[in-house]
Amino acid sequence: MASPVLPAGAARPSERLAELGLVLPAVPTPAGAYLPAVRDGELVWTAGQLPLVDGSLAATGLVGDQISAERAAELARVCALNALAAAAGAAGGLDALARIVKVVGFVASAPGFTAQPAVVNGASELLAAVFGDAGRHARSAVGVAALPLGAPVEIELVARVAG
Repeated sequence: MASPVLPAGAARPSERLAELGLVLPAVPTPAGAYLPAVRDGELVWTAGQLPLVDGSLAATGLVGDQISAERAAELARVCALNALAAAAGAAGGLDALARIVKVVGFVASAPGFTAQPAVVNGASELLAAVFGDAGRHARSAVGVAALPLGAPVEIELVARVAG
């Protein structure tokens, strides 16, 4: 798989991830009849990723009640890291991903909570840190009543594979 063409001196996504002190986690085993990510042509679509750390949910609860918006943004970052792992697995490695195209964030929201975009910024900021300008993406931040397993946030993404 070809690597993305980077400007002279630009770090690869894997190098940027290491500079952040992060590593891609193992891709969680799906809890149902789906795949963690699917490649179709030059695009990789991930399933929704929860804030799982070492196979366990990092937190449960509604954002704006049991979970602060700041903590939820940290959890969105964990979700994004899990989504990158799934996308990299389908693409042939993190450096095979040329661009993050779209992010959808679901936030389990307490009644009256309206800061879903601030929560999903946790994911968006991580992707920009790893991919630079190629990590900037279109995005939706959606408030929902509940998420699987009581998770406060779920992130899915679409990435383009380098040609």
